[in-house]
Amino acid sequence: MKKILFLTLIGFLCTNYVTAQFTVNAELRTRGEYRHGYKILFTDNMDPAFFVAQRTRLNTQYQNDKLKIFLSLQDVRTWGDVAQLNVADKNGLAIHQAYAELKLSSAMALKLGRQEIVYDDARFMGNVDWTTQGRSHDALLFKYAANGSKFELGVAYNQENEALNENLYLLSSYKTFQYAWYHKDFEKLGLSFLFFNDGQQFIDALNADNNETRFSQTLGSHFDYKQDKLSLSGNAYYQFGKDKSDNSLSAYLLALDLGFKTSDKVKLGLGAELISGNEYGMISDSENHAFTPLYGTNHKFNGHMDYFYVGNHANSVGLVDLHAMGVFSFTPNNSLNATLHHFSAAQDIIPGESRALGMELDLAYNYKFADYGTFTLGYSQMFAQDGLKILRGNTQDNVNNWVFAMLTLKPTFFTNK
Repeated sequence: MKKILFLTLIGFLCTNYVTAQFTVNAELRTRGEYRHGYKILFTDNMDPAFFVAQRTRLNTQYQNDKLKIFLSLQDVRTWGDVAQLNVADKNGLAIHQAYAELKLSSAMALKLGRQEIVYDDARFMGNVDWTTQGRSHDALLFKYAANGSKFELGVAYNQENEALNENLYLLSSYKTFQYAWYHKDFEKLGLSFLFFNDGQQFIDALNADNNETRFSQTLGSHFDYKQDKLSLSGNAYYQFGKDKSDNSLSAYLLALDLGFKTSDKVKLGLGAELISGNEYGMISDSENHAFTPLYGTNHKFNGHMDYFYVGNHANSVGLVDLHAMGVFSFTPNNSLNATLHHFSAAQDIIPGESRALGMELDLAYNYKFADYGTFTLGYSQMFAQDGLKILRGNTQDNVNNWVFAMLTLKPTFFTNK
């Protein structure tokens, strides 16, 4: 009897191994940065910063016809932040993603756990992969996909611990969100719609009766159109409801980008983005007109030096970003990306003064030396104008530039696909 049970177990495991897919891979990304005016205008009494940051991830995925389980362990460090003879790491090992996806039918699935959530061009929802740590959410998603259509419902509710009472959330994140996203692919057009309900915890130190979750809503659309050598993409978002300080929200974001391939090796583009803001950077009469791209990969859009909407520029004068770009592919494995931005405020900074904020040049050279490895070298420079100096309280004329070198390795250790 024991032999029969043992042989049955072995048979089950072997059958499951054959029908299921199991993959183990890793990512080791090391980036050195020289900061001489990155994110802040450089002053005479500053010294430039240089450091090396590293992200290490170990990813495992198990998948069969009904279930997918994904686990991503992550270590984030700056070289030298832990002593050589250390007894414990500064940050320690963390879980970047840990989710299960249950297939309910050929078209429907439930996905729950810690996960990256990325939609469209990541303007409003992205994984912020440029940062060493990246962004992930503890959330539950319902997914539907069939006939070129995708529909997803998402919900998250954050709590600091397994409490016996109270639902106050003191961490610097949302308390809860609910959203619906729909995408449809046509022959040459991809079209998406998003409705996002964001709840922020407000804490009143003087009156606990005012502790409440305040909700803002964002309604938006994204499209991508491609025909032969021409590409066109755009975003339109409108934000309303209440901000965290209980001001009424009425704000918007509009963007349009045009690309054209002049040859197999050259692609050129022009684009514009308008993000609404508040006159003089002030909220008046409890009306907030400043749009916030809440969980987007903002580093991707308004200049690589992160002067706007990367932990800054919130509830300010908004932004007008006019940009021209070029992608030059020297060989299949070598390319240069170049983008020139002209920034100005969407609202007056001070009465009677120019809205001009400055120009930024971003250059990035990419070399893919293997299937598992890429080297990227970047240089950016901000040519600040008076408007930016007023906003940042720095009237000095210094060079503001930034250099990085990044090595990304993504080997696959094992797969039975």
